[in-house]
Amino acid sequence: MPIHVAITRKVLPGKEEEFKDALRRFLGDSFLHGGVHGAAMMTALPGSESREIGILRTFADQAERDAFYNSQFFKDWEAYASTLTEEPVYRELTGLEAWFRSPVPPPRWKMAVATLCGVYPTSLLLSYVLGPHIQGLHPAFRTLIVAGCMVAMLTWIVMPQVTKTLKPWLSANSKSNKSA
Repeated sequence: MPIHVAITRKVLPGKEEEFKDALRRFLGDSFLHGGVHGAAMMTALPGSESREIGILRTFADQAERDAFYNSQFFKDWEAYASTLTEEPVYRELTGLEAWFRSPVPPPRWKMAVATLCGVYPTSLLLSYVLGPHIQGLHPAFRTLIVAGCMVAMLTWIVMPQVTKTLKPWLSANSKSNKSA
C-alpha cells in the first residue's frame, strides 16, 4: 500500500531561491531510490510573503519509506536543508488526506463532504455511460470496471477540480475546523 508523506519547511529569510533550486535537484535525484513513487513541491504564489514550502512524497510502502529516510542520500540532504530552513514538520497522510494536496489538510469531515461531491456525480455519470454497455457481464466484473473507472476519474479529473473549486472552504480557518 502506498505511503504518502507531507513535509512543511519554512525557509530562512533570503534563502528561498537557493532552497527551491536545491529542492528541485533533490526531488529529481530522489527517484533513483526505487521505492519513491512520487514527489512534488508546493510554493506560495509569486509575490506572496509566505516562506513555507510544502513537499509531498509517495513511497511504494512503509519499508521503502523507511529505507529512503534512513539512506545516506537523505541524511546528506537533511543536513544541507537544515542550514536553509527551520525545523521541518513531517506528517504521514492517511485515508482521504492523500486527495488533498496540502501540507495541512482540512478537517476530515470537510474532506468527506468534498469527496462525496466528487464521488456522487461521477458514479451517476458512470452508471449512465457504462451501465448499458456492461450490463451483460458478471456482476463482479461489472463492479471491477466501474470501480476502476471511478478511481481513475477521481484521481486525475474529478478530485483535482473539486479541491480547486472548494479550496476557500476547505482551507477556511474557523473554530469548527479545529474541532474536527
